[in-house]
Amino acid sequence: MSIEILIVDDNADIRNILNELIVDAGYKTRLAANYKQALSEIDKKMPDVAILDVKLDKGDNDGIELLTHIKSKNKDVPVIIITGHANVEMAVNSLKHGAFEFIEKPFDQTRLLNFIKRAVENLNLKSQNKEYENKLFSSYELIGNSKNILTIKDQIEKIAITESRVLIKGPSGSGKELVARKIHKKSKRNKNAFIILNGALLDSNKYELELFGEEKENGSISYGALEKANRGSLLIDQVSEIPLAIQSKILRVLTDQKFKRINGNDDINVDVRLICSSSKDLKEEVKNGNFREDLYHRLNVFEIDIKPLNERLSDIPLLIEYFNKKICDNYSIKQLEIDDNNSYILNHNWQGNVRELRNLIERIAILQPDSKEKISNIVKESLKKDDFFNKIQENDLSVPLKEAREKFEKEYLTIQLKKFNGNISKTANFVGMERSALHRKLKGLGIKEFN
Repeated sequence: MSIEILIVDDNADIRNILNELIVDAGYKTRLAANYKQALSEIDKKMPDVAILDVKLDKGDNDGIELLTHIKSKNKDVPVIIITGHANVEMAVNSLKHGAFEFIEKPFDQTRLLNFIKRAVENLNLKSQNKEYENKLFSSYELIGNSKNILTIKDQIEKIAITESRVLIKGPSGSGKELVARKIHKKSKRNKNAFIILNGALLDSNKYELELFGEEKENGSISYGALEKANRGSLLIDQVSEIPLAIQSKILRVLTDQKFKRINGNDDINVDVRLICSSSKDLKEEVKNGNFREDLYHRLNVFEIDIKPLNERLSDIPLLIEYFNKKICDNYSIKQLEIDDNNSYILNHNWQGNVRELRNLIERIAILQPDSKEKISNIVKESLKKDDFFNKIQENDLSVPLKEAREKFEKEYLTIQLKKFNGNISKTANFVGMERSALHRKLKGLGIKEFN
């Protein structure tokens, strides 16, 4: 990887010293003498690393503005701030805005080169991690035998071969992006791009730029998500967070299949399959005036609803087995002996859903415990805050025994039913009851049976 470093300083001598120093160290450079030149260089092509003087020709904090601009376009680019007017407040302010390092003039050349070396190592590490995550994510399968997951697998097979827009509902960490990727992978568009735009992570002023792109004064073009996804699929994650003003523009694109870039005059025709996901109930958002009803109906041609993990406990053993093999293979270690019938696992609330479970398995793999007992202790320590039995102790000691017992039985049998995917025979066998007796108990406790 050939590293390119942007040097921004209004002092020609400093620029030349930096340029010579950095080129001798084996890096490529680009130079800018003022704020406007720097902005043009950044927008023309994002550098791998930037070295910015704080005070240029535009004002006292030009460098901080450029730093903010770089981070808005790519938060992973390391930026080293240099200044001849240093104070504690300025240093703190630059680091607060995402600077990698802060160094005063006159700077020690060895120290600056060490900063650059560390910045490049940081950049390479993030790049490797992204590549690893993308490979890992793209190879993940949708795991489970619950009715919900089996239904979703069937829906993916049927909807993928169509061109219909899809709305994927589900709590955070449940696998909405994975479902979207599976739809794209099985579609006729699978040779083309799959682009993700996260509505919850964008700056409120950047939505239009990120969607439609921009034509700049210098003639360069910044392409938006719609053009990047042309002839492919675009996933708008957390679509509920898109501002109303931008929602109307998305609706216009869906109607016309074309748009104009910011500052552009020509129509750009696009052929994009739109997939949207949301952790919020869009019907409620429509009622509350936060989401356009006409756009909701346009997006919700076909709906996929992923249930929380704590409503499909029968999937947990399969997920543990799957992540255990997948993660241990990636770490090149032997598979872990994780008891999927562990009470802490089955009774945990799993607010982070499948992602939280995967993180737990990865945490165990990183620690590499050498016994079942140590694995069990890691599980207990990780999940103890939401442990069901702790809740019983904390909340139910002040109620009469009969009421506490009924509450325990209801919670216990509900969990066992979910664990066995609603199968009465298997549940009865596990809890040690006759099938007919379990039916009566469930009815008496007001527990609704499901298939």
